[in-house]
Amino acid sequence: SAVAPWTERLRYLVAVRPGLQSPSVAARMTATLDRVSNGRLLINVVTGGDPVENKGDGIFLDHDERYAVTREFLNVYSDLLAGKTVNVQGKHISIEDGRLLFEPVQSPRPPLYFGGSSDAGIDVAVDTVDKYLTWGEPPAQVAEKIARVKAAADKKGRKLSFGIRLHVIVRETNEAAWRAADELIQYVTDDTIAAAQKIFSRMDSVGQQRMAQLHGGRRDKLEISPNLWAGVALVRGGAGTALVGDAQTVAARIKEYQDVGVDTFIMSGYPHLEEAYRFAELVFPLLNLNQSNVAHLRVNTGPFGETIGNEYRPQKQ
Repeated sequence: SAVAPWTERLRYLVAVRPGLQSPSVAARMTATLDRVSNGRLLINVVTGGDPVENKGDGIFLDHDERYAVTREFLNVYSDLLAGKTVNVQGKHISIEDGRLLFEPVQSPRPPLYFGGSSDAGIDVAVDTVDKYLTWGEPPAQVAEKIARVKAAADKKGRKLSFGIRLHVIVRETNEAAWRAADELIQYVTDDTIAAAQKIFSRMDSVGQQRMAQLHGGRRDKLEISPNLWAGVALVRGGAGTALVGDAQTVAARIKEYQDVGVDTFIMSGYPHLEEAYRFAELVFPLLNLNQSNVAHLRVNTGPFGETIGNEYRPQKQ
C-alpha cells in the first residue's frame, strides 16, 4: 500500500492466511489494496505447513483440516469480493449477512494464486483458485504435477493456469554464474545446514518434503537437473532452487518450463535488487513477455464522487 501510489505497472502478490484471518476482514483489505493500486493486486493463499509455527499462531489443526479451513475461507472470501451477500454456517467458519461496501477494481476479484502438493491441497486448488503454483522442481516433475492437477480440474469442469517460484543467478557467463552460486553459500557451515534441515523435517507440507528430497541436505548433489541448483534449500524453507547460468542458458531453461505448461514465473535473487537488474537487462530481451499486466478500471457509476455504500443509493424524495 505504501509503494502502490508511486508505481504504475508493478503488481503485488500479497498473502492471505486462512485460519489466521477472518475471510470478511481479508476481503475488505483485499478490496482496499486493489482499489489503491488500480487493479494491480494478486493474492497468494497460504495454508501453512509448519505445525510448530501454526501452534504459535493459535492453529491446532492437522494437515487436512487446515485445507478444509482454506476451502471454507476461500468460498466466503471469493463470494464477498464478487459482491455477494454471504450467509454460511460451516464447520470452521460462520458468517451472517456478510457483505462488502466497496468492491475491488478487478472483476470478480483479484486472481488467486495457491500452492499445495498434497492430495488435499490439489483438491482445494481445483475448486477455488485461478493459478496453481509449484516450487522449482525439475521440469519432468513439474510436468507430472501439472498433469495431475489438470486431470483433477477436468473432473470438476475447471481450468487453472500454472506458475512456478524460482530464484535466479544470472551472469555474463555460465562460469561466473556457478561461481556466484558457490559464493552464496561459501560461509554456510555443516552445522547450520543440519539445524535448518531438522526444522524442515518437522513440517507436514508435502511441497517442503519434495524440496528436501531433491538434495537430501548434501552439498555434493546440488545441481538437481541441468542448471537447476538447490543450494538455497540447504538453509531456506519453501522455494529453494535457482536457475543458474548465462542469459541464453537461463532463458532456455525457462522455455522448458513453458513447454510443460507454466505461464507465470515468480523470481527472486540474492541480493534481490542487483539480481533483478541483471535478470531484466540480460534475460528479458530473450523472453516472450506478456506486458498487459495492469487491469482495466471499472467505471464508478456515481451519482458523483465515490459511490455511496457500493450498490446502495439514496432514495428519491
